[in-house]
Amino acid sequence: MRLWSIHPKYLDKIGLVALWREALLAKKVLEGRTKGYKNHPQLIRFKKSVNPIKFINRYLEEIYNEAKNRGYNFDPTKFKKNKLCKKISITTEQLNYEMNHLFKKIKKRAPRELQKIEKKILTNPIFKSVKGKIEDWEKIYARKSK
Repeated sequence: MRLWSIHPKYLDKIGLVALWREALLAKKVLEGRTKGYKNHPQLIRFKKSVNPIKFINRYLEEIYNEAKNRGYNFDPTKFKKNKLCKKISITTEQLNYEMNHLFKKIKKRAPRELQKIEKKILTNPIFKSVKGKIEDWEKIYARKSK
């Protein structure tokens, strides 16, 4: 499960669809409607928030908005619209890590999409960027180059 902190506009089609599905699973987990994934590291920031269900619904709404902008047909009944007063903090190094991770994925599966990646990293609107290292919950994968 990867719940990107970066804005969904950076994701290619495969990534956006996968994010939608994974965020729907995350919602079920946070609602206590699954047996698995209960302790998944990607959920920690939502669980630590003031209202995890409100935040995951708002997260889904942002993915939905991006999909709608692209002409995709995601189901808006899968989340409840709400307004958030606060945002979840996410560190600058976490955002950099995610952008590099995404860059590698897109380079393999959709190299033409690379031009859409901007130098300035925007977050998903439910997050606010704060200076800091990669988040403790992130699983860092060191892959060997071939």
